[in-house]
Amino acid sequence: MTKNEYRFSYEVYDSIDELSGDDALLLKEAQKATQNAYAPYSQFRVGAVARMANGQLVTGFNQENASFPVGICAERVLLSAAASLFPNQPIQSIAISYQSNNGGSDHPITPCGICRQSLQEYEMRTGQSIRLILGGMEGKIYVIGSAGSLLPLGFTSDELK
Repeated sequence: MTKNEYRFSYEVYDSIDELSGDDALLLKEAQKATQNAYAPYSQFRVGAVARMANGQLVTGFNQENASFPVGICAERVLLSAAASLFPNQPIQSIAISYQSNNGGSDHPITPCGICRQSLQEYEMRTGQSIRLILGGMEGKIYVIGSAGSLLPLGFTSDELK
C-alpha cells in the first residue's frame, strides 16, 4: 500500500488594495459583471472576467432558468465566450466575484465541480495554467496559480484513450 498526499498553495490578500494593478482591475470588472447576472431564483449573482493571452478581456455572468437547475455558471459562460471570440487563445487569469441578496459578499467563493472540470479542460486544451482571483465585493481575496489544482485526480481526455 502506498499513501499519497495532494497539496496546493494559494495566496490570501486582506483586500483588493493589496493586489497588483492588473489583478485589482480584473477583480473590479468581475464585481461589476455581477450586475448583469440573470439570477431571479437564487438571488446569487456571479461575475467572471478573463484576461486572455492577447490582453483582451472577456466577461461572463451566471444565467438561471425557470427549469431549475438548468442554468449555467458564470465561469462556463466565460469559457464559452472566450473560446468563441478567441479560438485556441490561452487565458492568463480569471477573476470571479459574487453578490448575494440573501447574505453578505465578504469572502471568496470557489467554482463548482462542473466549472472546475471545464476550467481544467480549458487549461489542458491550451496548454497554459489559468490563474484564479477569487473575491467577494469586499474582504479577503484568494489567488490560485492554476485552476486545475482545484480538481485533484480530475477526469481528463487521457481516460478516453
